[in-house]
Amino acid sequence: MAGALYRRKRKSPLFRNEAIAWDTLLALLLVAALCLATLTLWIPAYWPVALFETSILLIAGGGLVLRRMPDAGTWLPLFALSFLVVWGCFQLLTGSTVNRFATERAVLQWMTLVAVYYAGVFSLKNERLARFCRVGIVWFGFAVTLEAVLQAYLSPGRVFGLFPSGYHDFVMGPIVYHTHFAVFVETLLPLALYLALDEVKISYTYLGVAAFLLTGVVVSASRGGLIIAGVEVVVVFVLSHLRKARGGRAVGSGALALIGVTAVLTLIVGFETASERFSSGALTAGRLQFAISTLHMIAVHPVMGWGLGCWPAVYPAFATFDAGAIVNQAHCDWLQWTAEGGVPVGLAMLSLALWAIRPALRSIWGVGVIAILVHAGFDYPFSRPAIGAWPILILSMAVTAQPGTNPECLTQGESIQG
Repeated sequence: MAGALYRRKRKSPLFRNEAIAWDTLLALLLVAALCLATLTLWIPAYWPVALFETSILLIAGGGLVLRRMPDAGTWLPLFALSFLVVWGCFQLLTGSTVNRFATERAVLQWMTLVAVYYAGVFSLKNERLARFCRVGIVWFGFAVTLEAVLQAYLSPGRVFGLFPSGYHDFVMGPIVYHTHFAVFVETLLPLALYLALDEVKISYTYLGVAAFLLTGVVVSASRGGLIIAGVEVVVVFVLSHLRKARGGRAVGSGALALIGVTAVLTLIVGFETASERFSSGALTAGRLQFAISTLHMIAVHPVMGWGLGCWPAVYPAFATFDAGAIVNQAHCDWLQWTAEGGVPVGLAMLSLALWAIRPALRSIWGVGVIAILVHAGFDYPFSRPAIGAWPILILSMAVTAQPGTNPECLTQGESIQG
């Protein structure tokens, strides 16, 4: 009888509305936590990272208390990311790590990404709520980019024009490392482009936002970021063109407008710095030596790895040249993951990347996830939790937006029932 009463209670509108309210609250808190973590990236202290990780874990814990379960067909990223957490714990238990503290930190960071994906999958099933969050994320990205461009010219090296960052060049808003800023934009750029092309008529407002995001990457002078952002634009327009018959979008006009607005903005802010970066040396300068050293690390411990988070501690023993500075990343997340966790960790992340291709392409606006995973081949976008969490959040949205995996996903012309 108790079971029957519980089932009737779940079907009642009151219970359903209460569940939606909780999911909405947790979804908004999730997005707000990522935004706040992004705005505090410049702070060298550990407390902003701890606050972000604690907040995300509490949000995911709220989902567990409410007994929220991901839908069928959305589990693989959860398994892949959770495997890294379990593997790191196994390294700690077996003493396979060369630096316990670094591995403990890395385990907590991967646990945070697990929580981001889980919270996104269960709380953003409602397509109206998910779209509202995507729109908010795009405008947040625009605001950060606007501040970053103004800061780059008016107060270089001073975050928000007030706080010294310790650096002078390539400090983009609250994001001290210009490549991480480019990664942030790469994640959001397809969202802005999709919003511009999603309606019957082109939204020139969102097209302007997308053009300004591209301009921000130009100002950041991230060579890899410029290349990947350009490819993203082509992919989004091509995919949108393939759906033109259903959406009635004037994709060609949108492409010309985007090129024109971006060109004008680029002329205003200048392309000299980015041009100098492209001509100053090869894109792979230094990275090739790091990659060779990392391959040697993998060859020594191919199964267990050296311990998650331990690449900086191990690299000096395998260094082939003097970089003239402390080298704390391999500049290739894929090789670094494999060196730290062995081949099993590399395969787990590869399975996630391959699995993510389909939902990313089907959503169109999720292609930023693929872009970041490609960027991870020659840089380290996942080294900071606040940066690495953005593509994981977008992936959770793209997965729940797939037809067949979310019974409440709205198609054009439908509305929420109840």
